[in-house]
Amino acid sequence: MNPWLLTYDGSDPTREGLREALTTLGNGYFATRGAVPESHADGVHYPGTYVAGCYDRLVSQVAGRSTENEDLVNVPNWLPLTFRADGGDWFAPGDAEILAQRHTLDMRQGVLTRLLRVRDSRGRITRVEQRRLVSMDDPHLAALTMTVVAENWSGPLEIRSVLDGRVTNAGVARYRGLADQHLVPICGHAAHGVIELLARTATSRVEIALAARTTLAGGPCRTGVEEGWVSDERTVEVKAGEAVTVEKVVALYTSRDRAITESEAAARAAVVRAGGFSSLLKRHARAWDRLWQRAHVTAEDVEAQQILNLCLFHLLQTASPHLAELDAGLPARGLHGEAYRGHVFWDELFAFPFLAPRFPDITQALLRYRWRRLPEARWAAHAAGRTGAMFPWQSGSDGREETPDLHLNPRSGRWLPDRSHLQRHVGLAVAYNVWQHYRATKDTAFLAGFGGELLLEVARFFASIATREEGRYAIRGVMGPDEYHDGYPGRAEPGLDNNAYTNVMTAWLMRRVLDMIDLVGAAGVSRQELDLFTDMSRRMRVDFHDGVISQFEGYAALEELDWAAYREKYTDIRRLDRILEAEGDTPNRYKVSKQADVLMLLHLLGQEGVGEILTGLGYEWNAEMAARTVDYYLARTCHGSTLSAVVHAGVLARLRPGASHPFLVEALNNDVKDLQGGTTAEGIHLGAMAGVVCLFEAQARP
Repeated sequence: MNPWLLTYDGSDPTREGLREALTTLGNGYFATRGAVPESHADGVHYPGTYVAGCYDRLVSQVAGRSTENEDLVNVPNWLPLTFRADGGDWFAPGDAEILAQRHTLDMRQGVLTRLLRVRDSRGRITRVEQRRLVSMDDPHLAALTMTVVAENWSGPLEIRSVLDGRVTNAGVARYRGLADQHLVPICGHAAHGVIELLARTATSRVEIALAARTTLAGGPCRTGVEEGWVSDERTVEVKAGEAVTVEKVVALYTSRDRAITESEAAARAAVVRAGGFSSLLKRHARAWDRLWQRAHVTAEDVEAQQILNLCLFHLLQTASPHLAELDAGLPARGLHGEAYRGHVFWDELFAFPFLAPRFPDITQALLRYRWRRLPEARWAAHAAGRTGAMFPWQSGSDGREETPDLHLNPRSGRWLPDRSHLQRHVGLAVAYNVWQHYRATKDTAFLAGFGGELLLEVARFFASIATREEGRYAIRGVMGPDEYHDGYPGRAEPGLDNNAYTNVMTAWLMRRVLDMIDLVGAAGVSRQELDLFTDMSRRMRVDFHDGVISQFEGYAALEELDWAAYREKYTDIRRLDRILEAEGDTPNRYKVSKQADVLMLLHLLGQEGVGEILTGLGYEWNAEMAARTVDYYLARTCHGSTLSAVVHAGVLARLRPGASHPFLVEALNNDVKDLQGGTTAEGIHLGAMAGVVCLFEAQARP
């Protein structure tokens, strides 16, 4: 096994979406799924190209009401490149017999190769080799080369190269039926060997321009222009055994780009000036080599090394140095698909420990994404009657709350209220990331500037939602990281009181704000605020029961679930929330967790860090209580999130190393083997991949 190569042999329609996601190529500016170039969205294949930060919103009718959703836009497809022999059918999925097929992702160089042998309806056998790249050297360029060998026939060989703007956002089954037509075709052109396509997003009105230069020695060129579709067709005479190579070089620009007059002219100029595939590959491979020199992490096992390389590869494709020049966040599913609508959650929390020491320009750019949306977060806090900045659980283009009002339970077919916007701890994640960046860079100017502003505004928000009750500060009406609990049984108002993760991290936040003030001064901070921050750092409320931290106030009164009965009945109970709802029940009644909640504290702060906070709050805490807390929640967690195995592996590696291995194995395989059952095809789980990298990096430390 070569740890730098990910190989798929044959053709498996049931796994094609998974392969497409895992062989996505990207450069931080845009990414393209590993769909075969002759395919279209047909239920098996799903070509998709996504530009960082390019969103559009549409209104849909759901359950008798209007709802607005913002999506990361599937932009025009640059891939289409196919062939036909002597007037036969164009090669397309299902139209020819595939005799052999192999896809190989070279992670070292960022190249996807496909070897193919096909037989058409007239018995003609054709051998094909395709290679593609999305340039890590020039973020606006991509290229595809195809070598065709006529094995047992001679005659005309036709090549068709297309730019296709007739695409929609249809990559997630549970979103189908919602508005998905985000692209409005503007025009297409074909001249001087270059085809061009210009489209605009429906409501955000972002122009997206593609230009393609197709090169094939000899033969006439025919072009075609339709609405949203431009083609370039070439014909050459071939003899049996003769190889013919065609190259397609593509440039992609949008109206959001800097240093251009307009996107169409920029794309045209870039594709004309770009070299051929070999020169693009040389520069692309050098850029990847520079990244690997800074980012490589080793594992002892070859198979683990391969998956670790894949995790790093996809992290770097989404959070590449090119991101430092963009106004874009880190989507939870990368630039690899349409799950979660391409929104930004808290997943960068799991990437910052790795990125900040190696690529501080990237982490600073991700924090600037938050800082630019600080006015919207301040407005959200103001609208809620609070102060400071209330960051959204799901963020997109402008920083407003993008969490939908409703979500679909595919098991029951019912649309249900979505209360996950109550996860106020996203602001704590922003603050944690600020501190991670500072710790890695020791940049006090960053703290004195926009980094400190973020930290302070988040602290002001949490100070405004806390109430002093019987000598301690309480925070009511929130959700924790668990996500299976969004309220109390029998209580109409949503939200939970005194979630331990939220409250302990609030105490941690207040300590860090005070540290910041010691370092860079208290300009703009009143004595009253200083006193409040200090008091909250010492007097936050945390509930306990049975010698363990209670996940939230009232947790001890919940019922125990019959885990054995549910495992026997359903086998896979990762999405226990959907199972219970389909039965007319709710996880709010039970001591069950989707993923780590209390244990997130141990993952982020370590046992000593948690102990420092809790004893500073006046609570008892020791190693025995830590071990008891871990065991307690391990027995009550169904790991319905890919982040769960990462967190549990990290916690156990420090507390009880021998017990961490099963979780490490699960964390490694979550996406590669699609343990969540179909979710990876909709986009990789970037936070989990970054978390895996951090686990191995921690193992390598002396």
